[in-house]
Amino acid sequence: MGLDLDPQALALAQKRLAPFGERVILRQASYTTLAEQIATLGWPAVDGIVLDLGVSSMQLDTAQRGFSFREEAPLDMRFDPQGYISAADLVNGLPETELADLIYRYGEEPRARPIARAIMKRRPLHTTLELAEVITRVVKPVRGKIHPATRTFQALRIAVNDELGSIETVLPQAVGALAPGGRLAVISFHSLEDRIVKTYFRRESQDCVCPPKQPICTCGHKASLREISRKPIRPEESETINNPRARSARLRIAEKC
Repeated sequence: MGLDLDPQALALAQKRLAPFGERVILRQASYTTLAEQIATLGWPAVDGIVLDLGVSSMQLDTAQRGFSFREEAPLDMRFDPQGYISAADLVNGLPETELADLIYRYGEEPRARPIARAIMKRRPLHTTLELAEVITRVVKPVRGKIHPATRTFQALRIAVNDELGSIETVLPQAVGALAPGGRLAVISFHSLEDRIVKTYFRRESQDCVCPPKQPICTCGHKASLREISRKPIRPEESETINNPRARSARLRIAEKC
């Protein structure tokens, strides 16, 4: 079973997996509905789950989706084209303080406040290149460094799609759906995502989660997972040469107790 909010991704998956016929079940849905989707199939448990977080290369390369700051497109950034809130709604509707907080929290952008101030002066902004131009007036490009708009675009995309909240929602569902010995593999692409996965895996691999100085355990917590690797698995150099976007990928795997 494959879940994705993006109908274009599902269409490509359907074509690629066509040789497997009815063994493949694809649904346009968020992975936050994982438990519900599995229940509708009548599956008591599953042996493996892969969560591939964040935006895909296909979405970045489709200019009209508005994920990229390199081509002119509407400020959209929705995984689900029918979603309620777009990046333009946030850029043009949020108060300056809230916009700055969003850019700092989700983009880890140190110049979030001057960027938000510059956006306020240029409102309304309707396209990706308009927004990127405003940002590059505040954050000057540096040779060999990431594009000045990278962090702000990441922040808007995460907020539009509630990406971090979705991860926190799906992880308990995924563990609950696994059979004993089943494995959960999570691929993340930036530190905010990876931190949530790491924290959850560490907590669920312990029998006690009481404060360290507490002399007696009162939490009653029991480990549900075993971490397969304490450190994230990173792509090898040969992979990043063939696929440069893989360079930031982090893979964590845990096994159901």
